[in-house]
Amino acid sequence: MAVAAVSWELYEMFEAFLRAPAYHLALEALLFVWVLWLLLRKSAPADAGKSKLTEKEKEELIAEWRPEPLVSSTPPSDYVVNPRIISSKVGRTVVVDGRSCLNLASHNYLGLTELEGTQEAAIGGLRRYGVGSCGPRGFFGTVDIHLELESRLAEFMGVEEACLYSYGFSTISSAIPSYAKQGDVIFADEEVNYAIQMGLLASRSKIYYFQHNDMGDLERLLLEQQERDMADPKKASVTRRFIVVEGIYASTGDICPLPELVKLRRRFELRLFLDETCSFAVLGRTGRGLREHFDIPVSRQQCSSALLLFVLN
Repeated sequence: MAVAAVSWELYEMFEAFLRAPAYHLALEALLFVWVLWLLLRKSAPADAGKSKLTEKEKEELIAEWRPEPLVSSTPPSDYVVNPRIISSKVGRTVVVDGRSCLNLASHNYLGLTELEGTQEAAIGGLRRYGVGSCGPRGFFGTVDIHLELESRLAEFMGVEEACLYSYGFSTISSAIPSYAKQGDVIFADEEVNYAIQMGLLASRSKIYYFQHNDMGDLERLLLEQQERDMADPKKASVTRRFIVVEGIYASTGDICPLPELVKLRRRFELRLFLDETCSFAVLGRTGRGLREHFDIPVSRQQCSSALLLFVLN
């Protein structure tokens, strides 16, 4: 039986070979020859076809070669050659190379670092509490001065509560994703600072950037969002909408047009994130920031943040 089966298979293969088109057989033959050539051919040496240099040519190349220095030359204007020596505390002015210079490289707008008693108070705080809270706020990183400062800040700003962060960068970058989630919509000024950008990215919300301080462009985006909401009311009912701006923009120094922004917020029912890092203790009659500067009352639909590191240094 086995012999008969093998014979029958060979017969079928032979019949299939006879029925195959000529071009198919020619293509398979060429493919077989090409594979056989690849397997049997000898590889040429790497230097085949290359002319060898004469001794004279080698000597000329060696004579022409100029090695690069291991260490590049230092320009005369480099700081290493002409270092600037600061011989005073950093404040409103600073002594550089024996000359008193106005310090424009600091956020010490109010000169609080030079107030009498500031240094003594800082030393007293270090001796009592140490350097840093040494732990997260929710565990063992909260001490009495944190709670006292939060209470006094909330009272000063006229808000329900205030929350301190140990790291200023994480304040706004974590506050935004704490409220805005995937599926929400955020309208942000195109010049917002890097910390805000990271917060927008972490929120996974749909982000629309409007032109810097252009309330007309913001209104256009809000009207487009309104049309999308009307087309899908079910989705719109669970979608939260936010505006994210700065009081004074760190990248441009421009003041946010808060009155126009508040009108749009009320008209389109939006929540507002306001970063007052550069405007807190700078704008307003008593330093309460942008709201006091424009005489706008506190809103429950507003979240403000600021880095005390800047103006309070």
